[in-house]
Amino acid sequence: MDIVLLEDVKALGKKGQIVKVNDGYARNFILPKKLGVEATTKNLNDLKLQKANDARLAAEQLAAAKELAKKVEASPVTVSIKAGEGGRTFGSVSTKEIGKAVSDQLKLDIDKKKMVLTDPIKTLGTFEVPVKLHKDVTAKLTVKVVEA
Repeated sequence: MDIVLLEDVKALGKKGQIVKVNDGYARNFILPKKLGVEATTKNLNDLKLQKANDARLAAEQLAAAKELAKKVEASPVTVSIKAGEGGRTFGSVSTKEIGKAVSDQLKLDIDKKKMVLTDPIKTLGTFEVPVKLHKDVTAKLTVKVVEA
């Protein structure tokens, strides 16, 4: 029996795949647990429409991420921190402070988990912080660390 998988099934296939399984396996396991549906023409058409809709949504998300990347790269963000002699800071600037500065200064909502900061910023100056907005889009956020 041919089955269209609605979810990933271990050792069988991924969501959206059409797989051939034994009738008993389909009737007793896959269909009752709603892991798949029988591969009728109606279900195949539904699958085709779903894939087209998913592709359209992915394209819209990619375009939105590119637009956000332009906004992020266009404007720098200033973060102030207490510093002592010689520009040595008390503490460090983490993604949490950078995320708060972005929301306050640029009025953009960027999750701190999307910022890729290898080590916390511990000196004054200007830094490039990569922001992973989409799997294909990474923007460079300019962060200026100044003394408070």
